[in-house]
Amino acid sequence: MKSYPSIFNDVIGPVMRGPSSSHCAAALRIGRICRDLMHNDINEVYIEFDPNGSLATTHSGQGSDMGLFGGLLGWNADDERLKDYELHMKNAGIKVTITIHPIGATHPNTYKITLKNNNKSHQVIGLSTGGGMIEIIEIDGFPVTIMGDFHVTLAYSNTVSKTFDYIKNLNLGETKLPNTSSPYILINSNLDEQQNLLKKLAEHKDIIETVKINPVLPIKSRKNLSVPFITVAEMLEYNKDKKLNLWELAVAYESIRGNISTEEVKDKMGAIVDTMQTSINQGLKGTHYDDRILGSQSLSFKKNMEDNKLVAGDVLNNVIMYTSAMMEVKSSMGVIVAAPTAGSCGAIPGTIIGTATTLDLNRESMVKAMLGAGLIGVFITAHATFSAEVGGCMGECGSASGMAASGVVILKNGTLEQSLAAASMALQSSLGLICDTVADRVEAPCLNRNVMAASTAISSANMALSNYDQVIPLDEVIETMKKVGDAIPHTLRCTGLGGLAITRTAKTIEEKLNKNKAKSITRGFKNC
Repeated sequence: MKSYPSIFNDVIGPVMRGPSSSHCAAALRIGRICRDLMHNDINEVYIEFDPNGSLATTHSGQGSDMGLFGGLLGWNADDERLKDYELHMKNAGIKVTITIHPIGATHPNTYKITLKNNNKSHQVIGLSTGGGMIEIIEIDGFPVTIMGDFHVTLAYSNTVSKTFDYIKNLNLGETKLPNTSSPYILINSNLDEQQNLLKKLAEHKDIIETVKINPVLPIKSRKNLSVPFITVAEMLEYNKDKKLNLWELAVAYESIRGNISTEEVKDKMGAIVDTMQTSINQGLKGTHYDDRILGSQSLSFKKNMEDNKLVAGDVLNNVIMYTSAMMEVKSSMGVIVAAPTAGSCGAIPGTIIGTATTLDLNRESMVKAMLGAGLIGVFITAHATFSAEVGGCMGECGSASGMAASGVVILKNGTLEQSLAAASMALQSSLGLICDTVADRVEAPCLNRNVMAASTAISSANMALSNYDQVIPLDEVIETMKKVGDAIPHTLRCTGLGGLAITRTAKTIEEKLNKNKAKSITRGFKNC
């Protein structure tokens, strides 16, 4: 069963570099888990992608290779060395082979990875589930569920059944046996429980080996985790006698979900807002990167705005400029926050920070708006998806638009009902939005769609503040998102096989970029 979403795990974050959170940050997290499994000692890696999945056509251009290799090297998602990942893999002496052939994958973002060193070999199957989130579904042929939110221990034993009973009686976490023939027992725990467990296992004569897999998510899970609500309807029922605003409900949710104080929730979001602001400021100074389609267009937008050459509208124009700046930082391998994904990282900060700055609102107002946006994201990821490979760009820019719309209402001191209506109307406006990135660079038409998401968010917020009728409540819109995403053809869900991605111009751009990249980089892996 999927763990309840966290605002900081699933929605606003991670802080990262790269074009795509589904590809870069998620792959890096899978790589980190693989590295732990091998006790940080890897000589060879064999990677298999299914031809019917997204990764077969996008693993290089959208940064899956970069993220996975960075994880295998033990890096964080915002490590500056990621830009030169191939050189570092080569210098580390890790031999990598990538093949594309049928592996029976049922999820479009499936990684099948075989790892070797001089002493042992392991095989891992992992999924990127959207926005940097992952799930390890198999280790060495046995089914597991590892989502990166626990301290995981694998205990290999000569007498698995007997050892399973011994560990379970210790009551140091959740003890699981993949199946009766599994050579290992899996224990999910917190850090203190894991440290006590390892001491006990060291004394047990039947234990052959123990493996520690560290969490890769900022907010940890725990045994018997619960949340106060997981749908909008449940939230409204919870709020009947409390009369809280959306951002206050977000604080309550995340505090209970993460077992952290309300002040820590607000401080964490404050740090994220600061990172977003720094990224926007960097973008507005100009960015440079060879392997991209678009340059620093936000600079010309800023100049034209200052010269009164644009259609008047300070809020909208600042939002467009901020959204563009954030997208340009992403495309130049700068540090961004995936909110809710890297491909849609411009819309929410561009809208909320751009609007707040124009209206001369303070940092606290931005933090509150971002928290409210994060809670809308919790409902979306719990019941639909942020993954473009599963739900098209509706899952990325569409979700960002609904989240940002609720945030703008909070900036204007609107009611809870108005925040929900704004999110509903913005999401309704993005149903069926496809993902067809040009040349796998997550720039075109991604920039346009981030700006569209931001513009729709402002319009939806203003309609909600004017008490326009949303007609369809938010829970039902999110339910519809899931159904529409399932109906979008495979070729229009981030595969590069349809839409604008296969136009003559797009193919010309792709060929040119790939030739330039091949000239400048000596590849450290064999791509078959």
